[in-house]
Amino acid sequence: MTKSFRTNLSDWSLAVPVLPQAGPRRVALYREIRRLIETAALPTGAKLPTTRDLAKRFGLSRGAAVAAYEMLIADGFAEARMGAGTYVARTVPLTAAGVPEPQRPRRNEAGPLPGELGCSAADERTISIFRTLLNRHLAQPTPRHYHYAEPAGGEDLRHEIAAYLRTARGVRCTADQVIVTAGTQAALDLIIRTLLKPGDPVWLENPCYTMARLAFETAGAAISGIRVDGQGMDVEDGIARSPQARAVYITPSHQFPLGVTLSMARRVALIDWARQSGAYVIEDDYDSEYRFAGPPLAALQGIDAHERVIYVGTFSKVLMPGFRIGYLVAPQALIEPLLTTRQMIDRFPSTLAESAIAELLREGHFSAHIRRARRRARQARDSLVEALAGSGLTIAPPDQGLHLVASLPEGVGDKAFPARAADVGFGVRALSPMYIGAEQRQGLVIGFSGFEPEVLAGAARRFAATLRF
Repeated sequence: MTKSFRTNLSDWSLAVPVLPQAGPRRVALYREIRRLIETAALPTGAKLPTTRDLAKRFGLSRGAAVAAYEMLIADGFAEARMGAGTYVARTVPLTAAGVPEPQRPRRNEAGPLPGELGCSAADERTISIFRTLLNRHLAQPTPRHYHYAEPAGGEDLRHEIAAYLRTARGVRCTADQVIVTAGTQAALDLIIRTLLKPGDPVWLENPCYTMARLAFETAGAAISGIRVDGQGMDVEDGIARSPQARAVYITPSHQFPLGVTLSMARRVALIDWARQSGAYVIEDDYDSEYRFAGPPLAALQGIDAHERVIYVGTFSKVLMPGFRIGYLVAPQALIEPLLTTRQMIDRFPSTLAESAIAELLREGHFSAHIRRARRRARQARDSLVEALAGSGLTIAPPDQGLHLVASLPEGVGDKAFPARAADVGFGVRALSPMYIGAEQRQGLVIGFSGFEPEVLAGAARRFAATLRF
């Protein structure tokens, strides 16, 4: 028995079997449309029905239809065209029997490969809520949207950020200590321009976040790579290498890329040294919301009684990078110089995005979103780990964050693997180039956000099949 549906295109009419009730409905819809594409029942370039039409005709939630299309796009069977809808991909190659070769995600305008870092985690429900909030301000814009705003950002968003950080992260701050930025990189640039001059000594974790390293290198800082072990950055190593450092960049809650947590003893030691030397500690708390075992760890800034820590956070990981909203929390003594610099390079953040995100926080939507996003991230992590089991990679499933580190067998280098993974539609990053100075540990850094678990696992299995250790 079949159930037919017809789009508004006269040349597109299909009979689609009733979707099975067992298992995820989004997966069943994905498989059925993929089958139609593979058998050329849907020709390349054909327009697909809207997600609203699919949801109505098959009795699905619209979120399930959206997820099915996202999986088709990720696997290279469909492509989204801005403002025009979703289409069968133009480059689905057919075999002699009229059946396509197995397809895989490819890097294109639709987004990154499964496994790549930096993918967002916002779901359809959150986007729908945010759309409503944004439309509210577009429909009845207040006078603040017609004038140049404060360089620190709107008071409403700064108030909500401060309240959230006090409750969720143990940060000690008020709204006037918050400066809204266009993400972590913009916050780092603002701090570096304000605090450092060329030649100033700076500690960076070793290995470290590559974009942070580039920011300090571009500013002409004298960088010392400080050893990271199972307890995080080795403060004694830092003091021995550069006792007069002007600043420290650190990811204490979830070290990037190794994933370790800075121990309490080293947190105290770092703050004591910063107080005595007059240095500032830049705490990048990029993904602390994603903790799978117990509550998120308190921020380093929360135990700083001497105002030596500058706290940096972002909405890119918990919502999406496209919002371009992040923030920093600075000691009172730095607020005026930071805002003076801000006025010269970036007058003020988007007031429309600010207002919508402030309401997202104030009305409780953000907390609900975090709970949903954390569940999805855990499921994706588990699917990725399972898919890579038996591949020869050594993986310890992380208790926090949106990426894991896979160790390679002894004597195997990591630099060739990103290209090999991309060839089968999977994204990995080599670990060794993230070290400062002599390369050390060989491994692969793999993300698990931004894709359905089935899509992520499928790409990981294709990659695992190429490994021969």
